[in-house]
Amino acid sequence: MNNITQRDSFWNKVYDLAKNNKDIIIVSADMGAPSLDKFRTDLPAQFINVGIAEQNGILVASGMATEGKRVFVYAIAPFITFRCLEQIRVNNSMMKIPITIVGVGAGFGYEDSGPTHHMIEDITLVRSMPNLIINSISDSVMSAAVAERSCQMKEANYVRLDRLTLPTLYKEDEDFSKGVATLRKGDYYIAATGSMVHVALEAAEKLNQKGLNIGVIDVYTIPIHEENFIAALGGTNKLIALEEHFLTGGFTSAVCETLQDNGVMIPVKRIGLSLEQGYCYEYGGRNVIREHYGIDTDSVVEKVSAFLK
Repeated sequence: MNNITQRDSFWNKVYDLAKNNKDIIIVSADMGAPSLDKFRTDLPAQFINVGIAEQNGILVASGMATEGKRVFVYAIAPFITFRCLEQIRVNNSMMKIPITIVGVGAGFGYEDSGPTHHMIEDITLVRSMPNLIINSISDSVMSAAVAERSCQMKEANYVRLDRLTLPTLYKEDEDFSKGVATLRKGDYYIAATGSMVHVALEAAEKLNQKGLNIGVIDVYTIPIHEENFIAALGGTNKLIALEEHFLTGGFTSAVCETLQDNGVMIPVKRIGLSLEQGYCYEYGGRNVIREHYGIDTDSVVEKVSAFLK
């Protein structure tokens, strides 16, 4: 644990880069953070607050990007994606204007704010459009690396940040160009993304105590880097795909499509949110919500055990 959130790690890196590059701009939709306060105070000419107007934020960011600026537009995840669907589709998918869309609170990150703030459909939404790359962040080291890489990208990208301070998974010199990483080797694998990588690791440890050798693959870039993903499977004959997201069209759907398109015909157990379960109005913390949907660590252990039997 390095005691820094993905959000602060991301914006600290952007701040360090922006001090020496006046073309780096942040467009905020009335969002604050300690790291953003420092940026706004020290680099006021490179910080724009459009207010609670996320659609306008995408338009302002895209306009500045056409003039050669490297623009980051930031808000709570559901509002910077769903609310801005047409703006992103036209400006960044159709017109290929390269901005970085930063959403905080992926999955049930805003667990206490109800379903309006839960972000459990964004992968389906964004991956359905061309010329957009999703960076689904699993730790703060990755977050800083993606912030730096975003300044060089020629495509628009969407960065999914979690609100939790999560354990560090990677070393500072990690190469994140492969799109996937094997965090734990095994006879069978759980492929996960974002904060669910940590659930996968916890479940794998418990399953190991039951005599099941389970590996974990972190898929942090979508569209999935197919060759690297298939290689990471290492010839396993069963796979579990895990997400904090509706199953329809989400990460686990992308996993199954990748296997199908590459002729890898193995059984896959998808664990996530079904449409039949609908939206969640339960309160009591994130793990309570995960238990409600059956994606908490103990539920994952139970489902994987049954699948492998």
